[in-house]
Amino acid sequence: MSADIKQIRIRIKSVGSTLQLTKAMGLVASSKIKRATEGMIHANEFASAYDEAISLLSSCAECEKSPYLKKGEGKTKIIVIAGDRGLAGGYNANVFRLASKFEGAEMIPIGKRACDRYGAERISAESFSDSDAAALAGSLCEEFSEGGFSRLGIIKTEYVSIMTQNAVIGWILPLEKKENSKEISVLFEPDELTVLNTAVPSYVAGKITAAVRESFACEIAARRMAMDSAGKNAQKMIDDLTLEYNRVRQGAITQEITEIVAGSGN
Repeated sequence: MSADIKQIRIRIKSVGSTLQLTKAMGLVASSKIKRATEGMIHANEFASAYDEAISLLSSCAECEKSPYLKKGEGKTKIIVIAGDRGLAGGYNANVFRLASKFEGAEMIPIGKRACDRYGAERISAESFSDSDAAALAGSLCEEFSEGGFSRLGIIKTEYVSIMTQNAVIGWILPLEKKENSKEISVLFEPDELTVLNTAVPSYVAGKITAAVRESFACEIAARRMAMDSAGKNAQKMIDDLTLEYNRVRQGAITQEITEIVAGSGN
């Protein structure tokens, strides 16, 4: 009986340590949420502004000559954005599950977990900067314009709410030509084609930055929810173990009293 009591006490202490860890990680995630969501919003606004400009330019007849609108043949490249750490529910698993559907594509990982999975040098999603995005976009655009690959996509996690995040893929290159029913009243200097070819690397960099910022916000939100859930489960386990501990302890006390009474009767 005493052995059972000792084992239950050890388990309560162990689960209690886990509860403290989940609370600490939940607090850290909560402290980062505001900054992460603000970064996501600003990056998305920047990317949306570029979307409008690129959509306007790509609808011009002259821009059909741009290498960025040509659909070539060859391999597909996909930027895969995952987290730097685990303990975030299904965040990383959902990203890798989606990526696995594109067999044969060359993966460009961002985020330590993605880099580990694809055997690349570690790049942190949290510290991924605008200059990092610009360098990556410049290299990819140069290679694409020279016919090095046929399509570029980004697998990121879409922020729906603090409780819901979805892994999605968006295709960046080649640009999609959109028919513009309205008369274009914007004058581009020196001409639309030159402006488009010059703007595309910045457009791709903005898309990459926005995707990384949104994915990071999703990682923080997913970790907070996962730690909240783990904390509730740990607390429930402690309550159940405490109830079992009290029951076993009471049984041991009752047995001791019974033995004493029986012994005094003899």
